[in-house]
Amino acid sequence: MYLHLGESTIVSKKDIVGIFDLDTTTVMKSSRNYLNKAEKEKRAVTVSYELPKSFVVCSNRKDKKQKIYISQLSSVTLEKRAKSSNII
Repeated sequence: MYLHLGESTIVSKKDIVGIFDLDTTTVMKSSRNYLNKAEKEKRAVTVSYELPKSFVVCSNRKDKKQKIYISQLSSVTLEKRAKSSNII
């Protein structure tokens, strides 16, 4: 199964580590540092150029490398999509 993150981006359910709300998680400095580091290392992918509302952390099962997808969809919407397609 896959989860559609917006625009033309989908990820495998097996790779999803977590779905996070940008407004609540970026209050903490450690979360901001994590996202900044991912952007510098080119591990962050912006799904859309609309206002970002959430980010999804994925880990490749083979090489264990993490990738962060920044989405214009809310974490609540992504969670509903995941549940409706039996991902979560």
